[in-house]
Amino acid sequence: MSILELDRNGGVTLPKEIRESLGIGEKVLVINAGDHLKIIPLPSNPIQILHGTFNIKNSSKTEGGSRVNS
Repeated sequence: MSILELDRNGGVTLPKEIRESLGIGEKVLVINAGDHLKIIPLPSNPIQILHGTFNIKNSSKTEGGSRVNS
């Protein structure tokens, strides 16, 4: 746990140990959760993170030549 001070602009710097342990790069998502904030690390390349998540196959053709949606 760390107690952090806000700068003049309301910004906060996360300690290096926390950033490194969570793999935080350049961006985080901050969510107002009512009485507290949630800080969620965002990947530097979200497309790369999603690679393989969806099992999308090319449309195949049936014997009659019409496409089948899967």
